[in-house]
Amino acid sequence: MAINSINQPNKTTPSNDTVFNPNSQLDSQAFMKLFIAELEHQDPTKPMDTDKMIEQTSQMSNLEMNTNMQKTLTKLTSQLAQSQTLTTINAIGKMGDTGNRYINVTDGETSKSFDLYFGDNIQNGNVIIKNKSGEIIKTIPINAHSKGVLSFDWDLKDNNGKRVPSNTYEVTAKYTSQDGSSHTTALGAYPIESVKFDNGEVLAKLGGAYVPFSQIKEIYDWQG
Repeated sequence: MAINSINQPNKTTPSNDTVFNPNSQLDSQAFMKLFIAELEHQDPTKPMDTDKMIEQTSQMSNLEMNTNMQKTLTKLTSQLAQSQTLTTINAIGKMGDTGNRYINVTDGETSKSFDLYFGDNIQNGNVIIKNKSGEIIKTIPINAHSKGVLSFDWDLKDNNGKRVPSNTYEVTAKYTSQDGSSHTTALGAYPIESVKFDNGEVLAKLGGAYVPFSQIKEIYDWQG
């Protein structure tokens, strides 16, 4: 007598002769009860053959294994989520670099604003803007200033006062700190100020704006 399908009502009353399974799902315990009941009520003149018994025993074993695997995967997923949360929180205060050094200039724009992070107090320096060929087309002087995130406005004119073509431009900076040492910085690299979880997405606050954590290419300790 083989068990091919089980039809149970959605609600049953538990007793010694029935399997209480309100969700109509056959778990390993219910399978075992049905299997034993089948053995007890089989026709003595036509006992279950060995192959059929092995087949149903194998089904029960696979069901149990799948159940245990699902529990393990659920636990592992929870642990990974907790680990990711701790990793993102530990990133606060470190440098996050998106690797995006470029700004896009389009037709109709008259200026472009951007932020750069300086890890040392500035004595003097220059913001350097290059075209896609690597040529310096604009330098913006930097006066003495304390370290931190500084905002700049570019009028989209080159060093000759001519409006630059609509294109992509690289933004970096070279500066001298107050102790006389030279430093460089670039667009896209800022301290991670905070981390926010929004609808399952992890966001990091870089340079005053939140960006998806997945866009950060590198995280490192800043050595000022």
